[in-house]
Amino acid sequence: MLEDATIVELFWKRSEEALRETARKYGGYCRTIIRNLLGDRREDVEECENDTMLSAWNSMPTARPQRLAPFLGRIARNHALDKIDYYTAQKRSCPAQLLLDELAECLPGGQEVEPELDGSVLAEMIGAFLRGQSRTARVVFVRRYWYGDPVAEIARQTGLTESNVRTLLSRTRARLRENLLKQGVTI
Repeated sequence: MLEDATIVELFWKRSEEALRETARKYGGYCRTIIRNLLGDRREDVEECENDTMLSAWNSMPTARPQRLAPFLGRIARNHALDKIDYYTAQKRSCPAQLLLDELAECLPGGQEVEPELDGSVLAEMIGAFLRGQSRTARVVFVRRYWYGDPVAEIARQTGLTESNVRTLLSRTRARLRENLLKQGVTI
């Protein structure tokens, strides 16, 4: 398999080989992220994966990522979330709605957010909070709410029981809520 720097160079040269190598090396990674958020809707997963590759192709003339996995993972996740927005607008259900419902109790929502609190400020607050948590709590939280991994998969990856994972997530969300309230974020 080609190194990330070589694949990025292929993107910059506008070689279609970049897409083939990216799909070969990171296709499964992107599909997993997308499938965790959308479920097993084969057509939607394929569409989001294709959109991810197209977005990577279109963004490479200005971006030169050092590590492709997080770069592609973010693009894949954003395309899956766009698809979720579509389904939400159409009153259709998707697995990510459960994740959003879990987080709803500890994050600002809709009209209640102070105008000066934008997404990047909130993201930094959450990042700072997570840096203060145990490694296990961080891993479990990120696997669940960034990658959309099911509780059973997180338990398998971490060696915890599913009950331990659910409890850890619940306690971490409660601490996050408390932390955000202390910083003046209206929830």
